[in-house]
Amino acid sequence: MPVWLRQYRWRQSGTAVFLSLPVPGLRVSSANIFCSEQYLKVSIPPFLFEAFLFAPIDDTNSTAKIGNGTIFFTLYKKEVAMWESLTLENADKEKLQYLRQNAVLKAQEKAKEEEQAKKVTKQESKKYAVEATLKLEEADRKRIEDLKEKERQNVTKELELWKKQQKDAEKQKEYKQEWVQKEELLHQEAEHLKEKEKEKMNKTMIPNEGTSKTRLKPSKGLGSCSMFPENLEEQLPATRSPATIKVNFTSRVFPTPLRESRVAEEEEWLHKQAEAQRAVSADLSELKDLKEEEKSPDWLKDKGNKMFATGNYLAAVNAYNLALHLNNKLPLLYLNRAACHLKLRNFHKAIEDSSKALELLTPPVPDNENARVKAYVRRGAAFCQLELYTEGLQDFEAALKIDPKNKAIEKDAEKIKHLIHGTTQN
Repeated sequence: MPVWLRQYRWRQSGTAVFLSLPVPGLRVSSANIFCSEQYLKVSIPPFLFEAFLFAPIDDTNSTAKIGNGTIFFTLYKKEVAMWESLTLENADKEKLQYLRQNAVLKAQEKAKEEEQAKKVTKQESKKYAVEATLKLEEADRKRIEDLKEKERQNVTKELELWKKQQKDAEKQKEYKQEWVQKEELLHQEAEHLKEKEKEKMNKTMIPNEGTSKTRLKPSKGLGSCSMFPENLEEQLPATRSPATIKVNFTSRVFPTPLRESRVAEEEEWLHKQAEAQRAVSADLSELKDLKEEEKSPDWLKDKGNKMFATGNYLAAVNAYNLALHLNNKLPLLYLNRAACHLKLRNFHKAIEDSSKALELLTPPVPDNENARVKAYVRRGAAFCQLELYTEGLQDFEAALKIDPKNKAIEKDAEKIKHLIHGTTQN
C-alpha cells in the first residue's frame, strides 16, 4: 500500500500556481515527477502524491525545482483566472480515472512526438553530414582536377618546348648541311680555278711547236752553233695532272681499339639495339589517346625519369609501362622501372625487371657495362630487402667484377657478408 503525501502548501496568482511539497529525507529526481494539463503525480516508492488540478495548465512551460527536502512547482495557467481550490472537489471515481488515463495517453503521445522529432532531427543531421561530406569530396575532386589540369598544361608546355627545340635542331642541321654544301662548292670552284691557273702557267712556260722550231733552228752563218739539240721538244716529259689524296679511317662505335675489341660481340650488340629502336608498335588500344610525339619510347622514358626525380614513383612506373607497350626490347626501361619498384617496396617486381634488363644487356660489351652494374646492384638490393642475403651478395660481387674500383658497391658487399655471418652464427 502506498503512503500518501498529504502535507503541501500552495498559493496562486492570476497566471500561475505555486505549490510546495515537502519530501524530507527522500531522494527525488525528475523521473519521479509526472505532470500533464490537469494531473500532477509524484511517485517515490512507497510515497505517493497525486493531484487532479482545478483547471488545465501549460505543462510544457511549467517547472519543478528540487532542493532542501522540498519540491517547488511553478504551474502556469492556460487561462487567466483565480482557482477556488488546488484540486477538483466532489469528483467521482470515474471522472478521476478518466483524467488519469487521459493524462497518461497524452504523455505517451507527447513522448512519441518528441521521439519522432528526434528522429527527424537525427535524419536532418545525417543529411547535413552527407551533404557536407559530398561538398568536401567535390572540393577535393575539383582540387585534384585542377592539379591534373596544371600538370597537363605543364606537360603541354614541355612538349611544345621540346617540339621547338627539335625544329631548331632540324633548322640548325639543315643550315649546317647547306653550309657544308656551299663549302664543297667553293672548294670545287677553287680547285677548278687552280687547275686553270696551272694550265695557263704550263702554256706560258712551255713554248708551242712553231716558236720552238724557229728558236731552236741553227743559223747558217759562219761560227754559228746551238747548245740545245734539235729534238729538245721531243725529249721533254709531259706535266703531271693535279690530284687530291683522301685518307679514310675505320669508324668505331666503341672506345676500345680494334685490335683489343670483341668485334663479333660488339656487332651483335649494335644489331640488337638497332632492332630494339625499330620495334615500335603504336597500334595498341591503350595508346590511342596519346599524341604522335608522345608515342615515342624515348620521350616516355625522359618523362618517367622526370617523375622519378620529383618523387612521383607511381607516375614514373606508368610512363615506363607505356614505353614498354611501345617497345619491350629496350633494357633501360626495365632498369628504370626496377628503381621505381625499389622505392615503392615492390621487391619481387624489382627483381623481375632487373633480371629482364640483364637478359637484354647481352652480349656484355663496354657500351653496356654501366647498365649491367646498375641491374646487378638493384636486383641485389631487392634480394637483401627480402632477406635473401646469399643471392644479394652474388649480384653485388657480379657488379664488382664489372666495376672493381667502385668503393660503394664494395662497402655494401662487405655489409652483406657481415649479415650472412651473423645469421649463420645465430
